Amino acid sequence: MAANKRMSQSFTIDPPQVVAVNEPDEAEQWVEDWRKILAKDLIDSRIVEVDAETSVEEACEILLSENIHCLAVKAPEAGEEPYLGLFDYADVNAFLTLAATRHTLGRDDLLDNSRVEAIVSAARSGHVPIRLVSNLSEKNPLETLPHSGSVVSLLELFSRGAHRVLIRSSDPSAGPFLGYVSDRRLLEWFAEYTPTSSYLVTPLYSLSLPSLHLFSAVVTATSTSSVLDAMRLMSEEGVSSVAVLDDDTGVLLSAVSVTDIGRIVVPSQSKQILSTPLSQFVALIKAPDGSTDGADRYPVYAVSPTSLLSFTIQKLLATSSHRLFITRDTSGSTSPIISSARIPGNLTGVVSVVDILSLFARLAHLDVDPARMQRHRRASSASTNSAHSARESTSRSNSRSDAARVTRTPSLRTNKVTK
Repeated sequence: MAANKRMSQSFTIDPPQVVAVNEPDEAEQWVEDWRKILAKDLIDSRIVEVDAETSVEEACEILLSENIHCLAVKAPEAGEEPYLGLFDYADVNAFLTLAATRHTLGRDDLLDNSRVEAIVSAARSGHVPIRLVSNLSEKNPLETLPHSGSVVSLLELFSRGAHRVLIRSSDPSAGPFLGYVSDRRLLEWFAEYTPTSSYLVTPLYSLSLPSLHLFSAVVTATSTSSVLDAMRLMSEEGVSSVAVLDDDTGVLLSAVSVTDIGRIVVPSQSKQILSTPLSQFVALIKAPDGSTDGADRYPVYAVSPTSLLSFTIQKLLATSSHRLFITRDTSGSTSPIISSARIPGNLTGVVSVVDILSLFARLAHLDVDPARMQRHRRASSASTNSAHSARESTSRSNSRSDAARVTRTPSLRTNKVTK
């Protein structure tokens, strides 16, 4: 089965019978409070800087050694803005995917994408500077707020797909920024702010969540697909994780994220890991927690349409995930929401941190579009890869032979993931 096959292309879900929940009575007071609470009070991460000419390998090592999720890339010349961009694990995944698939790019492909051409050219010289790879994934834009920015200001940025926002200092002489607020920190704050609200005990199916019942929105790979297959999917589809399904039943087994790629593939220093089946890779991810077979007894990355909003938020926070997968209740009870007789497995949709934050943004009457950035990334990927997409689709039909070819191909990396 092709690693990037979406089973929903052959199976459908009947329109759900959803009764939308009313706006909470407290919403107006909530929004008034949110406008008074400063974003700087939610800062949860310090800013770690790297020079623009720092190599990608060195930047990856800093992410791992500092146990952080993001680096700020300093502007090469002093100017109004101190940083030219950010670098995170989504960019690591995009770079490694480019490194492993570089041999599929023809001359026309490089001419059509000046940035990729610059990265390939730099790789030939043995040094790829981080300035070329900053936000290569297009999932990591540099977003900032002034010192006086509020929670509502954060909501507006996060509900459109940003994952972190830098907060400016009120005293530039002490440094341009105080730190940054992550989307998960804002989600945690909302859980703390509204602990007793009836809104949080609303089941997901009663909320306006765009991909709750949209199986075609779920990016999946099978357990026998390779690590490289998953990396390609995350890079091309503009998502931070993929669902891993059992080959035979289509049941959700677990998930693989860009953070897993950065924390396991990079330290391995071996190209062989790229051809590892996802079932084995999941076992590596779970090894620190004592897993023996790599399969969750009940997937920790899953919730059901009847799960409460509060439970979903807590699960997103507990798993440090940006997405949870929606699964049908397979215990024997009948769901009043989904008619699933024609759907294999138990996977029905997806819900993300962006989706949840968008719910709160709508209470503030903000104009939000949680899928906007993903559409942009997919369009960008389509335009830059159109010349070789036919060759790619043919090679993906056999993930093992494809992965084997990758291990024989000179890597874009100069010293990591090259042996």
